[in-house]
Amino acid sequence: MIVVADTSPINYLVLISEIEILPRLYGKVVIPQTVREELLRPVAPEIVRTWTAQAPAWLEARTPANSADSSLSALDPGERDAIMLAAELRADQLIVDDREGRRLAEDRGITVIGTLGVLKEAATLGLLDLRACVARLQTALMPRPQSRHPRSHVSAIFLIFCAEHFSQRGLFIHPYE
Repeated sequence: MIVVADTSPINYLVLISEIEILPRLYGKVVIPQTVREELLRPVAPEIVRTWTAQAPAWLEARTPANSADSSLSALDPGERDAIMLAAELRADQLIVDDREGRRLAEDRGITVIGTLGVLKEAATLGLLDLRACVARLQTALMPRPQSRHPRSHVSAIFLIFCAEHFSQRGLFIHPYE
């Protein structure tokens, strides 16, 4: 199985200490080099930077071989490259939370799943407690005091709605915008 991931799912799974469900579900996971760079940015949480700097063997960073077409120009570089890489590798699944990224990937025939979808899949297999993960995710998504970005606040009601309904459409904001 070939699975490609964008920044936010890796970020959130590290923050809630559930990153190891990825190899249990999918074996190897591929991320674009731009996603790796986003996860290493100084604005990323220290735990995410540390994990990324010492990434396990099951995580592989690659650079897409082709240039992006103009239809992906509205996306951030990580999402754009994740879609391009998923298409190039003919990935079985793309893990992405951004609404527009999901739509553009689906338009290209790429199967997408979000962070909550991954957690639900793992819970269905008995790999984790979904309620506990959603609670940790909710805590992880609360705005950091030092954050000045207007999109850094995520409504707890929105998270609860998503968790209850497992909507896989536009679940989270990009963590480092």
